Amino acid sequence: MTEASIHQTKLNEITNWGIRTAIGVIFIVQGSGKFGPGFVTMLEHIGLPPEMQIPIALAELISGILLIIGVLTRISASLISIIMLGAIFLVKHAANLTGNGGYALDLILLAGALVIITAGPGRLSLAHIIKKLPRYLH
Repeated sequence: MTEASIHQTKLNEITNWGIRTAIGVIFIVQGSGKFGPGFVTMLEHIGLPPEMQIPIALAELISGILLIIGVLTRISASLISIIMLGAIFLVKHAANLTGNGGYALDLILLAGALVIITAGPGRLSLAHIIKKLPRYLH
């Protein structure tokens, strides 16, 4: 019987790092843009209090940074998953997969975050280099 040995290859580690980095950069850019007044208007339009601006913006920004450096990746990806579920169901009402107001990109980011939760930070991460962090904090 043959076994897949993808978990032991450098390609797997590079791919894991690439997914973490891509999602991290997207959330750093998106999170930093949410500190402006336009996001408060959007929050009020969907029925959320304007006080949620700073927590949402910080959650996206800090989670993106932590994903890139590879510390607390599962917790950060969990926060991103919650944010993406909110974007799909609260903001876009899960109405259209594609087109104007579609949630296809949000769904891809959610799937990527779920992969990170499952796979963890990998070897190309600060958590792997430090090795003193408890496993649940990876």
